[in-house]
Amino acid sequence: MRNSPDSSAAPVDAPPSPAPSPSAAAVAAVRRRAAPLGLVLALVSAVAFGGSGTAAKPLIEAGLSPAHTVWLRVAGAALVLLPVAWRHRDAVRRRPGLLLGFGLLAVAGVQACYFAAISRIPVGVALLIEYLGPPLLIAYVRLVQRRPVSRRAMIGAGVAVTGLACVVEVWNGLSFDALGVLFALGAACCQVGYFVLADAGRRGERPVDPLALSAYGLLIGAVLLTATTRPWTADWSLLAHSVTMNGHRLPALLPALWMVLVATVLAYLTGVVAVQHLSPPVAGVVANLEAVVATLLAWILLGEHLGTPQLAGGALVLAGAFAAQSAGRE
Repeated sequence: MRNSPDSSAAPVDAPPSPAPSPSAAAVAAVRRRAAPLGLVLALVSAVAFGGSGTAAKPLIEAGLSPAHTVWLRVAGAALVLLPVAWRHRDAVRRRPGLLLGFGLLAVAGVQACYFAAISRIPVGVALLIEYLGPPLLIAYVRLVQRRPVSRRAMIGAGVAVTGLACVVEVWNGLSFDALGVLFALGAACCQVGYFVLADAGRRGERPVDPLALSAYGLLIGAVLLTATTRPWTADWSLLAHSVTMNGHRLPALLPALWMVLVATVLAYLTGVVAVQHLSPPVAGVVANLEAVVATLLAWILLGEHLGTPQLAGGALVLAGAFAAQSAGRE
């Protein structure tokens, strides 16, 4: 009877076969499939973000203050994304702290500091300084969290700081406006929050949809900026007139709409989704292209030319940030 093929002869006390669990290889395969999409989105985000300063500067030069320009950018984007926020309104109940932090740092903080910087220093210089964010993150991990940092990461941070010294020409006693440089450094600190909080949205027991994180971040940022910038005091009639871009006249609404729809709505939506498909270090590597795009656009559209020390320093900043983030990815 033990050798009978009849299923009824099988031992009744045999434990059922456990259901197969996802293996590490399967998880890795899923991540590999998501990586190409994340890379494309990160590239789109970097290019979109790179045009923000070029679009904003003619408005600032026409008389709109940097604070009111950033309010226009964030509030306009928040208005466009209101339907997204309403659809994902449960995110407010699940992760209110995450949404508030993203709105405060990744939206209001980074935009206000960056726009204040470009009102005093060239767009390309402001972005190159802003991309000291990765080395600043490494310094925070090493000095505040007391966690080990690889030698490559520390070397990359040192190279980036050296590049910054070349960008601002410290041997000439900081030839660029010192306050503008400080604003750009503030944007770098807030940029760290952008990548960390975008990645935090997918973690934990209550993950937040990246579209919801972007929509509520912009909505919260708009509320915060409304309280601090008092937009009702601005002369918004200038949007009905023309502005000058590198000697050419164009309707003010054109750079304003580009700033809202492309450099904010598209940039934030694709950027946050990219971080959640990749990781903060990898997305940060691709985001460094924003500085290159912004510098090229400022050169072509605004006529801003950087000297040899600034170009060499910018290359060092990008190379150092790349090395630091690559080490963090490993």
